[in-house]
Amino acid sequence: MTIKRIHSGGAFEPKIGYCRAVVAGDWVHVAGTVASPEESTGEPPQGAAAQCESALRIIKGALADAGASLSDIVRVTYMLPAAAEFEACWPALREAFGDAPPAATMIECGLIDPKYRIEIEVTAYIGS
Repeated sequence: MTIKRIHSGGAFEPKIGYCRAVVAGDWVHVAGTVASPEESTGEPPQGAAAQCESALRIIKGALADAGASLSDIVRVTYMLPAAAEFEACWPALREAFGDAPPAATMIECGLIDPKYRIEIEVTAYIGS
């Protein structure tokens, strides 16, 4: 089985020692992803909904590098420090997944930095 490692250039990748995604055979495993900093402030966008959209863009890019798309996602885990903030993300998630929703889990937990309001991890299948 061939393994391909995909790096996105995120700040935490070299600090922690991981890559954004790993393609292993027909499976694409995308690491937990938080929002990227805004160019104007150097900080992530404010609020879980805006951070969710940012994280989804990063995930979409990693999947494209792997030859996959959001519709190939079969499993997603959402991690938020406050479960009450999750509902604000639902419209972005419905738009992202449309008619191909994955199996999903939401976990309330601490994240790497309190400025982050959501982290998203996905698994996609690109086999036939």
